[in-house]
Amino acid sequence: MNLLERNDTNAVAHLRMNAPERLNALSEEMLTALQAELDALKEDRSIRAVVLSGAGKAFCAGHDLKQMTAGRQAEDGGKAYFNDLFARCARMMLSIRALPQPVIAAPHGIATAAGCQLVATCDMAIAQSGTRFGVNGVNIGLFCSTPMVALSRNIGRKQAFEMLTTGSFIEAERAAELGLINRVSEDAVVDALALAETVASKLAAAVKIGKEGFYKQAEMSLEEAYAYTGAAMAENMLFRDTKEGISAFLEKRTPTWEQ
Repeated sequence: MNLLERNDTNAVAHLRMNAPERLNALSEEMLTALQAELDALKEDRSIRAVVLSGAGKAFCAGHDLKQMTAGRQAEDGGKAYFNDLFARCARMMLSIRALPQPVIAAPHGIATAAGCQLVATCDMAIAQSGTRFGVNGVNIGLFCSTPMVALSRNIGRKQAFEMLTTGSFIEAERAAELGLINRVSEDAVVDALALAETVASKLAAAVKIGKEGFYKQAEMSLEEAYAYTGAAMAENMLFRDTKEGISAFLEKRTPTWEQ
């Protein structure tokens, strides 16, 4: 059984975490599997969009607490192990952001702690009706500091802080209201794949520029953002396929992309 399954359809890659007995926890092995696929996808020009889902009754329950407990047995009480674990998890999350392809999460059941972080890290998310989200580490004495990074960049500060300090869960509908997910669905995977197909039909080079710029400009001042995005649009306008797309629009025909 593969810990992480990949199924490609047309230009869409569907990654499914497949450790249902562990609620698809981000174990050492799962982090390794996700990192390997993300590294491969970064170089795969045949794939234009990615969907991430989980097998079983939950999307992802966060880090593997049994493994973390075992890590305490080291002479330093687990300090080196924990630092390495959270660094590896951060690298994996950053790899999602660095992918040229948009990544769409399709959570169901629960997405807690680092599992909620995973949803927040993805570029878009469509949740199954009934999904619950939480950064509930505080309930066991472990503040969700790393999940906080992605969560606080998705929803309002006060709402994020309330979730982090109370450990309470929110329902899918509330997650959509706050902006953690795009919308709620009766079949999240099907709808996420359909959204991915729509994204995959666009010019890949333009989407790549757009994804990179979307996050970079958000960290800039208003003046810097306009200067950066203006240069990006000028570069984009010089693409052969952009010229073709504009011509096709003006001539009322379907564009023929080379990329």
